[in-house]
Amino acid sequence: MPKFNEFKTDFPLVTQLANEEEVLWMNPQCTDSETGLHYSGMSTGDVKDASDRLKRFAPFFAQEFPETKKNGGVIESPLTAIPHMQERLSHSAGIELNGKLFIKQDNALPVSGSIKARGGFHEVLKHAESLAVQHNLIDQDKDYTQFGEPAFKRLFKAHKIAVGSTGNLGLSIGIISAALGFKVTVHMSADAKLWKKDLLRHKGVNVIEYEDDYSKAVKEGRQEAEKDTSCHFVDDENSKDLFLGYAVAGERIAAQFAEQGILIDTEHPLFVYLPCGVGGGPGGVAFGLKLAFGDAVHCYFAEPVSAPCMLLGMMTGLHEKISVEEIGLTNQTAADGLAVGRASGFVGKVMTPLLEGSYTVKDSALFGLLRMLADTESIAAEPSALAGMMGPIHTISSDVVGSRSSASRHLIWSTGGGMVPEEVMKEYYNQGLNVELFPGKSTKNAK
Repeated sequence: MPKFNEFKTDFPLVTQLANEEEVLWMNPQCTDSETGLHYSGMSTGDVKDASDRLKRFAPFFAQEFPETKKNGGVIESPLTAIPHMQERLSHSAGIELNGKLFIKQDNALPVSGSIKARGGFHEVLKHAESLAVQHNLIDQDKDYTQFGEPAFKRLFKAHKIAVGSTGNLGLSIGIISAALGFKVTVHMSADAKLWKKDLLRHKGVNVIEYEDDYSKAVKEGRQEAEKDTSCHFVDDENSKDLFLGYAVAGERIAAQFAEQGILIDTEHPLFVYLPCGVGGGPGGVAFGLKLAFGDAVHCYFAEPVSAPCMLLGMMTGLHEKISVEEIGLTNQTAADGLAVGRASGFVGKVMTPLLEGSYTVKDSALFGLLRMLADTESIAAEPSALAGMMGPIHTISSDVVGSRSSASRHLIWSTGGGMVPEEVMKEYYNQGLNVELFPGKSTKNAK
């Protein structure tokens, strides 16, 4: 393993990362979409399989979760234009944010209130479906409300689900697994919020806490599951089923843009900014977006300055073989969903030819942006979800091709917040009251 001084020589940006500076890294290995998608070994057919499975289970969701009934049991979130936030952000940062600014409100996804409902639900549903097929339980003449019947509950009660999580994935896996009847254990890292642990326990989920970070929780969870043949481990670091569940977002948002009459093509480019922890969620979404829009979409990952594991892994080419601690970072951040020291090697390698770049953001900025979004658009998201909001500032300030165009579309992926208790959200808001996001900047400085 190279030493820190060697990293500084080979990758000058490492020094800035080690100093917890906000940086933008442009991926030199990003290529055209067709080449990049082929390199992944996954296809449109794989994503369609995941999409079809979610459609089959829609009647089950409509039955088990009343809040999904109005949408026919489809788990989806709004695509919302945020012109008031756009104006405030542009003025505060001193840049001309042209085009249109949108937010994808996965913070408002029903049932679990975060992006993890996409991949997390899909993997558990696939496992449940597989078990039901093996035991000849599925009646082809019925819809999937049958998965709530006693025979299915008895089957799933004899099986276990386990996952390691900083919070939101654990919530998603715990909620859907418990609804189906599985015995579920969530291994949670020290940075996971207490209210998330309490909510899971309230739903009958076994929560095991660790004093270490996310990687330790995943490792312990994986080892425990390997000892039990009746236990299915949801591996956030390596799961293709999680990844493909997230990727369904591409076709969903393409339909939403079309419904709103918003054209996306190379003349009307789409810039998407995705908060990133271990990488599965943003990686899967970016993959789906590339399938949907090809070279018209440009994807960026956003990470805390103290935990830029995906940026570090992709930039050095070491992926999961390097941790942020190796360059002196703490991996301690208020953005609990992004508090990951070592990225998924699986996702990093898939993203190598597809990801446009990555950038880092300070915790204080997350709270300041959270307050700004609440004030301008009355949208409440958790701190980690606001990491994407700094994306347009980076791309426009760095003159990334197409980012300044009046025909551009900038999309912030708001990854979570729907389950945050009101009093906790108020605390988040208050932490943003005294944050000066862009000292000394205003529109008079815009180019």
